[in-house]
Amino acid sequence: MRIAVLDDDRSQTDLVCQVLKTAGHTCYPFDSGKEILNQLRRESFDLLIIDWQVPDLSGAEVLRWAREKLPANLPILFMTSRAGEDDIVAGLAAGADDYMIKPLRRGELLARVQALLRRAYPHQTSVEQIQYSQFLFEPRTGKLTVAGQSVEVTQKEFDLALLFFRNLGRPLSRAYILEAVWSRDVDIPSRTMDTHVSRVRSKLQLRPENGFRLAPVYSYGYRLEQITE
Repeated sequence: MRIAVLDDDRSQTDLVCQVLKTAGHTCYPFDSGKEILNQLRRESFDLLIIDWQVPDLSGAEVLRWAREKLPANLPILFMTSRAGEDDIVAGLAAGADDYMIKPLRRGELLARVQALLRRAYPHQTSVEQIQYSQFLFEPRTGKLTVAGQSVEVTQKEFDLALLFFRNLGRPLSRAYILEAVWSRDVDIPSRTMDTHVSRVRSKLQLRPENGFRLAPVYSYGYRLEQITE
């Protein structure tokens, strides 16, 4: 999972990122509110961890912006050095899903992060079958069927299609897709992703007349939408 961390204390972001990386997540540290907002406009993240006190924009301002502009199910954890009930209530009222009081404890941090991710993305598990409408995915075998008919896809096409369905309605940045499907192979040509998206759209017939639309998001990435009448 891609997790963005905002804290102007470098020792804190180093600690958080170290804990997250040991659990297999990818961590992106930021030390100013303006910096993280600029990145949130361009990139997709699975979870935000925000310090309540940062110099340029407060954690509350970042949190309010995120709740207005980003997907409603995006989990947000805020950190605070204040243990007062008023501060905690204010953070939760502003839209945070959970909080932690500094100094952070590694075990508690990881447990809270994992709980938020499980709640926000219940389908991100190693199950035998995952079904969305007429699309049936079998992650362990890479088999994909549509309305009971097997569809021949490569592993990358399978991974890409499943990524879109798992994030139905959510815009995904090109960097997010690249990292999720091609892992660390960041040197692939830009057209490679576009070609794979085109093949997925064609093989799965993701067109409005079939109830789904896989469309580009200008200067950002792609989004799979379900069309409802």
